[in-house]
Amino acid sequence: MWDIDGLRLLVAVAGAGSFTRAAETLNYTQSAVSRRIAALERQAGGPLFERLPRGVRLSPAGRALHRTAVEVLDRLARAGHELAVLHAGQGGLLHAGAFGTANIALMPTALRAFHEARPDVEVVPLEGPSGTLMERLADGTLDVAVVSDYPYGLPAADGVTTTPVCEDELLVALPRRHRLAGAATIELGELRDEAWVQNAYDDRATVLADACARAGFSPRRIIRIAEWAGKFGYVTAGLGVALVPTLAARAVPAELVLCRLNDPALRRTIHLALPVAPLPAALALGDVLRAVARDVG
Repeated sequence: MWDIDGLRLLVAVAGAGSFTRAAETLNYTQSAVSRRIAALERQAGGPLFERLPRGVRLSPAGRALHRTAVEVLDRLARAGHELAVLHAGQGGLLHAGAFGTANIALMPTALRAFHEARPDVEVVPLEGPSGTLMERLADGTLDVAVVSDYPYGLPAADGVTTTPVCEDELLVALPRRHRLAGAATIELGELRDEAWVQNAYDDRATVLADACARAGFSPRRIIRIAEWAGKFGYVTAGLGVALVPTLAARAVPAELVLCRLNDPALRRTIHLALPVAPLPAALALGDVLRAVARDVG
């Protein structure tokens, strides 16, 4: 493997045309420069410089290695600059994840403000369930994520920390022709005969199941639809009702209304998730997310 310091010395001697002048420029002794170049020549398998009465010049082998050395050193310098701006939070890539409804208003609003403050940081967004986002943070694929404790509780992952950003009330979506569509607040028990549209695909306890138990009933039927567009379609058709977080309110179609429920526990908490040693840009985006969270509900 080539010695990077040796390559730097090769370029310096070639530019100076003399071991002595290169030594003065680099604050080395002339004998130290001669020894390092001799070691580099042994590694290269032959002379890299032609020794002249006044100075030195690159040999054919030296010119070939010099071209590579200049390219390698230039790439290292550019990498060093990129790392410096990355660690200063003023540039580079930032991989940011968010769950579905956070991408309706919260994350886009935050990213717009973040871009205005730090235009040289390129954010690469990723959408996924909160559990998947936590896994991506743990394996280094993501630098920052917005996650939720709905519907199963806050997921955990080794090497990932979470802090609350805001609370998000859960409303019920009804078709406008529903008998309760005009109510300011609905008793959850009044919906005991409804089918519920949600994307819970296993038997773990959910926020909905717990709320219905508190109201003295179990959901009559669960219609399992993963995407929000599909959920809204089923509710619009009168096939069921659905819990909708406030963050998703902007995406609700005009054919539906959102009503409050009388259970104060029907809410979720939005968290900022970061690796143990976060990038400065990730911390800065977290600050922006906290600032805009109160305005997008």
